[in-house]
Amino acid sequence: MYLHHDIKKHLSTMQPVFDQMMALQGECFRHQEGRLTQRVMLGGKSYFIKQHRGVGLREILKNILHLRWPVVSAKNEWCAIDKLQALGVPTPVVVAFGRRGVNPIHLESFILMEELAPVVSLEDLCKTWLKTPPSFVLKCRLIKEVAHIARTLHSNGLNHRDFYICHFLLDTSHGVEGVNEKSLKLYLIDLHRAQIRRLTPERWIIKDLAGLYFSSKDIGLTRRDLYRFMKAYKAKSLRDMWKLEKIFWQKVGARGEQLYRDHTK
Repeated sequence: MYLHHDIKKHLSTMQPVFDQMMALQGECFRHQEGRLTQRVMLGGKSYFIKQHRGVGLREILKNILHLRWPVVSAKNEWCAIDKLQALGVPTPVVVAFGRRGVNPIHLESFILMEELAPVVSLEDLCKTWLKTPPSFVLKCRLIKEVAHIARTLHSNGLNHRDFYICHFLLDTSHGVEGVNEKSLKLYLIDLHRAQIRRLTPERWIIKDLAGLYFSSKDIGLTRRDLYRFMKAYKAKSLRDMWKLEKIFWQKVGARGEQLYRDHTK
């Protein structure tokens, strides 16, 4: 159990903290089997809480049959956020976390995070780019920042598993037009499926990068924009990278195109 002192004062001393956290109710954002994501208010401040109530034997077996370890608690997100913050990647601030139980089928857990505001997801920001292109400077800066975040994850043993542009939130405290090279700040969210190892396997790196490629296919990026991302991600010249890593990027492109075809069927 972790509880920030600012949260304690909003809770009753007559009931267990864990029970109070699991009983919190607010605006529902996502409700999947065993997991509920809500926006809640505490002391006049807005937070997001993810409440896990066990995934059930069927879900565990389904993941194992697909050679995936199921996400059974909020600990994944707690550990990933802690790791990324240590690496300097902006993420939501965790103010409470708890886990109860041993059996993964019935494991209960929660993670409470401060709401990020004002922000806009890159998906929402970029959906008008085909008709109304952004400034060249803003587009290049965003591409380089996304590449930097991806590079930081993958070079430090992490992979996201849902690495889409909707999970990047741009700080708009100064408005979108006020964003510049010094003030630009991108948050990475939805880390409940993230994996942490000593080294990130190539197949998971390809999956992450293919997710970015797939989710940005309809926002009007040019081939040169893709090259800018590749150069920033690898920190190499295009000539050197293409000579040594052409097959790697072909795999990323093929996986991304397949995701796009599956999504648009």
